[in-house]
This record gives sequence, structure tokens and C-alpha cells, in this order.
Amino acid sequence: MSVHIQKELEKLKKKCLGLCAKVEENVQLAVKAFTEKDRNLAKQVIDIDLEIDQMEIEVEEDCLKILALYQPVAIDLRFIICTLKLNNDLERIGDLAVNIAQQVSFMLSEVNKQIIIPFDYKKMSVIVKDMLKDSIDSLVQLDIEKAKKVCISDDAVDNMHAQMYGLLEDAIKRHPDSVEYVIHYLSVSKSLERIADHATNIAEDVIYMINGNIVRHGNSF
Repeated sequence: MSVHIQKELEKLKKKCLGLCAKVEENVQLAVKAFTEKDRNLAKQVIDIDLEIDQMEIEVEEDCLKILALYQPVAIDLRFIICTLKLNNDLERIGDLAVNIAQQVSFMLSEVNKQIIIPFDYKKMSVIVKDMLKDSIDSLVQLDIEKAKKVCISDDAVDNMHAQMYGLLEDAIKRHPDSVEYVIHYLSVSKSLERIADHATNIAEDVIYMINGNIVRHGNSF
């Protein structure tokens, strides 16, 4: 049975990594679509999400099959549990990438209400994309230090999102006729902040998978 379960786990790992790569790619496309206000790129993000949803279903089904047939224990059981949780986080990240992409069409349709928000979205998106990449790399490489780095980086994204609130409040006061346009910026900022949260969840699950230590709720590494 040991040989069979290891083969199934290897297949599962490959599927999971494929999903990781697809989600990471779609987040990058979504940020680029928003930055460049590219409607075609935004549509591409939305189309790819259908593929991500199907991959998420397949990974979950494989996890449940392994649990039912092989009843794994110890590190193998932790891997299955982490994969199920990671799978859900990846699907949610995919949805958030779609949300970012959807803002592009909304903003392009409001030509007369466009204003400039003095906020460095590029810097925030770089940090978030690096967090997502590092969380996935920590899983592939079983690198606990890289996972810890992701958890620490989350505070910086939270602070940037909080700063965004102040900038948008000021923008609404100065341009009351552009409230809807400003809200799209807030939606993108919130989506990036939530992607960072999900990347942190993945990193925390990797730490648990490696050493069995639960680090949620402020528990130490």
C-alpha cells in the first residue's frame, strides 16, 4: 500500500503545483490588466478562471479519494489536509484576480469621472505577487524560512491597504462626482490585500505540514 499511496501523492502534488502556477499567472495578468487598463487582458483573466475552477475540483476529488482508499497518517495525512486547505485558498485567489480584472471594464466605461489617485499600486502588487510566489515556492521546496517570510510580509500589505483608505476618503471629498470611480480603486486594493491573506494562509499551512506547528492566531513560528 505504501508504494501505491506515494504514487498517488506524487500525482496529487503535480496537479496542485499546476494549479499554483495557473493561479500565479492569472494574478500577474490581472494586475497588468489593471495597471495598463487593458480590456483584452482583463477578459483573458476571466476566461482562465474557468480553467482554475475545474482544476480546483479535480484536486479536491483526488484528496478525498486518497483519504478514502489509503487512510494516510503522519506526514502524509498532514500533506492531504494542507492540500485541501491550500486548494481552497488558491481558488479564492483566482476569484480575487477576476475581481481585479472586472474593475478594468468598469473604470474604462467611466471616462468622464476618471481621476488620479496618488497611491503606488505597483509597489503593493509587487509585494503581493512576491508573497504568492514565495508561498508556492515554500511548498515546492518545503522551505520553512520562505514560508515565515511570507507571514511577516503580510503586515506591510495591511498597512498599505489602510493607507489607501485615507487617500480615497480625501479623493471623494475633492471629487464627489467620481465616487463610483474611486470605489473601483478601493476594490482592487482590497482584492490585493485578500490575496496576501490567502498567500499567508498557504505559508502557514506549509509550516504546519513541515513541523506540525500551528502558527495561526499569532502563535510563534
